[in-house]
Amino acid sequence: MLNIFSRSNYKVNRKIVAEKISSYLKKHGFSKNDLLNVIFVGIRKMREVAKKYKKEDVALPVLSFSYLKNEVETTRRIVSTEENNLIGEIFICYPQAILLAAKREKEVDTIVIELIKHGIENIIK
Repeated sequence: MLNIFSRSNYKVNRKIVAEKISSYLKKHGFSKNDLLNVIFVGIRKMREVAKKYKKEDVALPVLSFSYLKNEVETTRRIVSTEENNLIGEIFICYPQAILLAAKREKEVDTIVIELIKHGIENIIK
């Protein structure tokens, strides 16, 4: 399951993003009960998060936080919430996604999906 949090002025096609990312999560062995939060933020908020957690004063395009716990006998033990297993959170800097899309001559939703996939890869490492 995918939760997308974004301001109304960030034009993200939630349906396309949710379909692609849900499929990507299934490919990596996650179920419908596994939860991933994707949060779209602006430059100021991303700098704040990066400074606090990465000690970098820069607006990164993507920043991910894993809530998976590795244990010896299992490759994945997930921190449980009430009904779902929260595997992690991914912060996407929407203005940075727009800049990347222009630079790479791609649609913004395509870049957003690439950034989320990158975040997922970092979560499951």
